[in-house]
Amino acid sequence: MGIGPGLGERVATSVSLRKQPVQQRSAKRVELMLEACAALIDELGYDGVTTTLIAERAGVAVGSLYQFFPDKRAVVQALTKRNLDHFTAEIDRRLDWASLEHWWDGVDTVIDIYVEMYRTIPGFSRVRFGDVIDMRFIEDERDNNTVIAEKLAGLISTKANLPVESLFRQITIANDIGDTILALAFRRKLFGEQDMIDEAKRVVRAYLAEQHDQHA
Repeated sequence: MGIGPGLGERVATSVSLRKQPVQQRSAKRVELMLEACAALIDELGYDGVTTTLIAERAGVAVGSLYQFFPDKRAVVQALTKRNLDHFTAEIDRRLDWASLEHWWDGVDTVIDIYVEMYRTIPGFSRVRFGDVIDMRFIEDERDNNTVIAEKLAGLISTKANLPVESLFRQITIANDIGDTILALAFRRKLFGEQDMIDEAKRVVRAYLAEQHDQHA
């Protein structure tokens, strides 16, 4: 598939808000709804959450929620987009690209940020980036991992001055590898968390280093 300028920017357009909050008060109400939704997902899971419960927890009228979101799915989509924005912003903030000997040395930081989100961000461990609900939850036309890989490829390409086309392929594969290994601890709970975190870092780093050696 081709990747062009504006990589990852399509994510924002997929969230089904009825209207964008303009005033600060409206933006605050939307933020309260998202925070309420995240807390309820932690407590009840996605299926147990309703728009009525979200509105009640946020302290707003249901009609106020429907001014911005057509349904529960749209609220969770907005929450998912916020989580994805947080993920990439933290990568951008915490990775000191200039000090890396090789760009794949950033693997540890990226995985650490994901694990921190899994442990600390309300609702994230239950829905992550939407794959629990729908493999095409972020966007209708593309699967969630593709959207994430494109966004990461665009960020790393800019920061590390590397070609985005090859990065997209490598990051797509690395993302799926890392997610599968981490699932053994966090979702399937077969092995210890720290052991699987360390294994994910080792395997993903080895794959990316091998790719670099092959194309050097």
